[in-house]
Amino acid sequence: MLLAVISVLLLSSAGASCRKSPPAETGSARPEENVGEPDSVRLTENAVRTGGITVEPARVMETVRCIAGVGDLEFNSRRLIHLTARASGRLERIVAFRGERVVEGQVLAEIYSRDYLACQAEVLQAAERAARLLGTPDEQAARAFLGAARANLLPLGVTEPEIDTLISTKSIRRLLDVRAPFGGRIIEQAAVAGDGVEPGVSLFRIADLSTLWASVRIYEKDLAAVRPNVEVVLRTQAFPGEEFPGRLVLIGAVMDEKTRTVEGRVEVRNPSERLKPGMYVEASISCGETRRALVIPESALQEFQSRSVVFVRTGPGVFELRLVETGERTGGRVEILLGLAEGDKVVTSGSFLLKSEMLKKSLGEEHEHD
Repeated sequence: MLLAVISVLLLSSAGASCRKSPPAETGSARPEENVGEPDSVRLTENAVRTGGITVEPARVMETVRCIAGVGDLEFNSRRLIHLTARASGRLERIVAFRGERVVEGQVLAEIYSRDYLACQAEVLQAAERAARLLGTPDEQAARAFLGAARANLLPLGVTEPEIDTLISTKSIRRLLDVRAPFGGRIIEQAAVAGDGVEPGVSLFRIADLSTLWASVRIYEKDLAAVRPNVEVVLRTQAFPGEEFPGRLVLIGAVMDEKTRTVEGRVEVRNPSERLKPGMYVEASISCGETRRALVIPESALQEFQSRSVVFVRTGPGVFELRLVETGERTGGRVEILLGLAEGDKVVTSGSFLLKSEMLKKSLGEEHEHD
């Protein structure tokens, strides 16, 4: 039933952009029904105030020409790592788990490895021998042997300061730490405590989500107007009305023969991690060219059955529904190609009340004709 009402509403407003509803006086505190034209609704002054209805005039402004594109958010591959085991052994303990945030250097897991124990023992033996042969003809050979023993620990992820601590304390550590190389979030955990591991066995994937990439499809006809390093605005259905600034860092070298598009890589900051890899995005890519265009706040734009409409105040308490054709969107404003004129006062907040009254009025008129 609701779809039928919306269809009636859209049909009745088809000619709204060519005419204005006459002003009318306010009456009681309740919206007045059956007043004005079929594509308008009248509210009392009190209803306008309590409904939080505000208006703003459509303006002609200097705008930057933008190219529209669509795409998907992805991980920043420069901040994505696949952690694997560096020694043979048994995964003794898991300390951090999938979905958790980690910081650089944080211990994620511990591995019991005989190779690790043997390498530590070799370092201590070499250090003791080098100290004993200090000042003798064999000192240089002993120091070289110690250097080789130290080098055997480095591929296991042991740092030089940790090796120095091993030599000074003469205390062999039983478990080998697996540490996060940078801060981020664990997006995959491939092993559990007790698993046997070998070098190269997958343990974790970590992604730094503070920056993401958007793979945006740029149409062939728009390529001549697009340059690398220009500003890009991203929008996603998850956060209606919000814009996320980014920068076009790369234009692909190969065109997709089926879609006639080229991939553009947009880098976008995401410090709060609100944006998620895999989200669908719409992109406005700046071309640097300026022009004058009729624009309204994006909050004024409403959608009915995939058709764009706005409410225009045509008199005291009188609001008319207009079908509009939109153009580019940027900076929280949307270009209007058809349906409005400069100075038309569009509703920027409180449209829900107007839509409700319009639907009730259209439903009542439909019943009258039955």
